[in-house]
Amino acid sequence: MRLNRGIRGRWLPVVLLVVLAGCSEETPIETGYQPVVDEHQMMNWILDPNADVIWGSAGTIHTLEGVEDLAPTTQEGWDAVRNAAATLAEMGNVLQIPGHSKGDDWNEFSQGLTRTAVLLIEAAENQDDQQVFDYGGQLYNVCVACHQIYMLPDSED
Repeated sequence: MRLNRGIRGRWLPVVLLVVLAGCSEETPIETGYQPVVDEHQMMNWILDPNADVIWGSAGTIHTLEGVEDLAPTTQEGWDAVRNAAATLAEMGNVLQIPGHSKGDDWNEFSQGLTRTAVLLIEAAENQDDQQVFDYGGQLYNVCVACHQIYMLPDSED
């Protein structure tokens, strides 16, 4: 009998540890993020194409053949403007994440990108071509102001 108590005494902590480990929540794997593209790739692959959707959907083109209105004429076209604006809005947030942020000025430009893109989302939802034009100009100004300080050299995609 004494032998059994000795075995139980030695194994009890191990058994309890195993049981408790099985009952506890699984230890989470690192929850951090990992940047996938650098800022130049981000500009060329994500920001520029989405800004081009905005700019290509606003204003008019005057030619010898007449005037071409660039505003979307279908729900699909307005959705494309909204989706591009939403991507730009979220990218303004991504640009502020450590690993992408270059400091306070960079973050201020990034916040301006997000603020302007949120206005563009609303304009697209309202199918307001004049606001898309106006906020598209504001978007251009945010981009140019940032590029005057942080212009990345041209390179191949």
